[in-house]
Amino acid sequence: MNKEAVVEEAETLEDGVDKVPYRLKIDYSGETEICEIDSTVSLNKDDKVIIETRYGRDMVHVLGPMSCKGGCCGKKDLKAFIRIASDEDLKIRAQNEIKEKEAFSLCKEKIREQKLDMKLVGAHYLVDEAKVLFFFTAEARVDFRELVKNLVSIFKMRIELRQIGVRDESRVLGGLGVCGRDYCCHGVMDDLRPVSIKMAKDQNLSLNSMKISGPCGRLLCCLSYEYDYYVEEKKKMPSEGNKIFQGNIYYHVREVNIFTKMIKLSGEGGRTVDVPFSSFEYNGDKKVWNLTGSLEN
Repeated sequence: MNKEAVVEEAETLEDGVDKVPYRLKIDYSGETEICEIDSTVSLNKDDKVIIETRYGRDMVHVLGPMSCKGGCCGKKDLKAFIRIASDEDLKIRAQNEIKEKEAFSLCKEKIREQKLDMKLVGAHYLVDEAKVLFFFTAEARVDFRELVKNLVSIFKMRIELRQIGVRDESRVLGGLGVCGRDYCCHGVMDDLRPVSIKMAKDQNLSLNSMKISGPCGRLLCCLSYEYDYYVEEKKKMPSEGNKIFQGNIYYHVREVNIFTKMIKLSGEGGRTVDVPFSSFEYNGDKKVWNLTGSLEN
C-alpha cells in the first residue's frame, strides 16, 4: 500500500468516529473550554479530565455535553483532549493545592520586597506540566522581569505571570453577589460579556451606581441577561419621548412597560394617562404611531 493510500485510510477511520462536544471548566480561573471527544469515551458531569487549556496542559472538570454537533462550537475554540484524569493525576492535584498556598505567600513576599505596584490574586500549579501560574492585578503595566528571575531560581520550573482585570479577579476568587448567589462570572458565565449603562437605561433601572454595580466595581453582569428581550419588545411599541397626536393635543410617551403592555402618556397641564399597547397602531408610510381609541383618565 502506498503512502497516499495509508493517509487516506487513516483519515477515513478518523472521520468514522463520532465526536461529542463537551464544555469543561477551569476551576482556578472560572473560565470554560470546549473539547470534541470521541463518543466511545464515557464522561459524566464533574468528571476530571486532562486537556490542553489556554494556560497549558492541565486538569479541568466536565460540565456536560453540548448540543452543537453541527460545528457551531467554532473550530478555533476547540481544545485538545488528552485523557481522563487518573488516580495519580488526582493525587498530584491534591498535593499542588498545598504547594499553591506556599507559592502564593512566597510570591507575595517577593512583590513586597521589590516594592512592585501589583496585587497578587492567585497561584496555580499545572497538573501535566512543570509550570506555575500567578495571577495579579495592577493599574498600570508592571516590569516584573526581576520578580520572574527570583521565582524561577526558587521553584526551578517555568513561571508565568498574568495580569488580569478587576472583573477577572472576581471571576478567579468567587464570592456572593447582592442577590445572595455565587458571582455570575465565577459560577455561571462562560465569558465576560460587555455591559453598558445603556442596558440599565433601557430596562428602566435606577442609575445609582451602588445599585447596578457588582463587588468588582463594574456594572452587574446580569444587566445583559434580559437586555435583548427588552430591545426586541420595545421595537413593537412607541419609544419613550415620541409624540402621539390625539384630537388637537400632542401627548408625549413618558414610560413604556413591556410586561404590563401599558404606555404612560403625558399631555397639556401635566395630565398623564396609561394606555394599553393594543390602542396604538404604527403608520409605516408616515413612520408615526397613532392612537386607535379614545383616551381615558
